[in-house]
Amino acid sequence: MKILIVNGVNLNMLGKRETDLYGKETLKDLENRLFSLKTGAELHFFQSNSEEEIIEKIHSHKNEKYDYGIFNFGAHTHTNIAIRDAILSVKLRFYEVHISNIYAREEFRHHSFFSDIAIGSIVGFGLDGYEFALQKIIKEKNGS
Repeated sequence: MKILIVNGVNLNMLGKRETDLYGKETLKDLENRLFSLKTGAELHFFQSNSEEEIIEKIHSHKNEKYDYGIFNFGAHTHTNIAIRDAILSVKLRFYEVHISNIYAREEFRHHSFFSDIAIGSIVGFGLDGYEFALQKIIKEKNGS
């Protein structure tokens, strides 16, 4: 099973920016944590601050044939219809993850352009949210 994990804008700054909100772990820490779960899944990590690069990575599903996605697009969540259209064009099933509780923050962060097309949204559990999404995917794939 192949899983595409995409982190968007500013998530390369995890562990450095607003640590009271996002924690002190880095993206590399997240990758190590998910690999350590030994799920047997083939995990493909991608991070970009560029809308174009994120869209191209999602379009790669046509050739790569990912089984699922775990997506945290950062601020693109609240603004980006082009990324939404890219997901719809390749019909990739995914979980939406947010490290912070977007509903307890500024009102403009309360809307997601992705939650209605996601299998589910995991919000406010820090990096554990990625683990929850991965565990749920494994359960779904195993028919649990």
